[in-house]
Amino acid sequence: MLVFNKKVDLQTHLKQNCSNNSTIGFVPTMGALHKGHLSLLKKSLENNTITVISIFVNPTQFNNPEDLKKYPRTLENDVEKIKTISKEILVYAPSVEDIYEGKTKSQHYNFDGLENQMEGKFRPGHFDGVGTVVKKLFEIVNPTNAYFGEKDFQQLQIVKKLVEKEKLAVTIIGCPIYREANGLAMSSRNERLTEEQKDKASIIYKTMNEAKKLFGTKSAKEVSEFVTKAFKNNTMFELEYFEIADEATLLTCKRKNKNKKYRAFIAVFVNKIRLIDTISLN
Repeated sequence: MLVFNKKVDLQTHLKQNCSNNSTIGFVPTMGALHKGHLSLLKKSLENNTITVISIFVNPTQFNNPEDLKKYPRTLENDVEKIKTISKEILVYAPSVEDIYEGKTKSQHYNFDGLENQMEGKFRPGHFDGVGTVVKKLFEIVNPTNAYFGEKDFQQLQIVKKLVEKEKLAVTIIGCPIYREANGLAMSSRNERLTEEQKDKASIIYKTMNEAKKLFGTKSAKEVSEFVTKAFKNNTMFELEYFEIADEATLLTCKRKNKNKKYRAFIAVFVNKIRLIDTISLN
């Protein structure tokens, strides 16, 4: 298994091993890999000649320094997990210097308002950081296809918009959410939860499923009130937001339109650990 810490070495290897017919599949991650990440790698392996995964905790997308400091970094363990899928996968695990070359700051982007909803409201500058690092990674790897999990659905839409606006030659592929046995969406942050917290966090998926059922007969406002009440009665969890939004624009649903696709989004704190989830409502 090849692990590259410098972009120049990765690019040299790709240049030497890519033919005109080669396709490169790319899975950008921040590490602390779980089965959800591995499912993205499997998808890439099925559809591409070469698969590259990046493992990089990107400082510019964290508006909370404490969150950045505590974010799990488990490179050796990650590499072992990747090996269980394929030893042919190329790993790019750069330093901040290799990515940002001494200028660790975000470029400002206009994502046509997608960046101002949900996560954007509560994490100022977050999507500028995401856009900046994803563009840099795409320029380094030059992938044919890039794979992103739908748990971060807003991020997925932002990346698609980035590709459209910057006219980048890469196809973005969204992949289904992987869940724990109790329904909790798999996330690198789950590693920071105690067993009790992880067990009780099943309330998030259960509540989202209940919201989906209610959305068939109730208004978006009534569904939101139900979710707010469900978390108000649970002292372990603090609801940051619950939003029902148009899948395409991410604008809040004020009134249901049968011709639109809607999705519910949620962010919850468990002892300062932030968990997000999403579910299609159609």
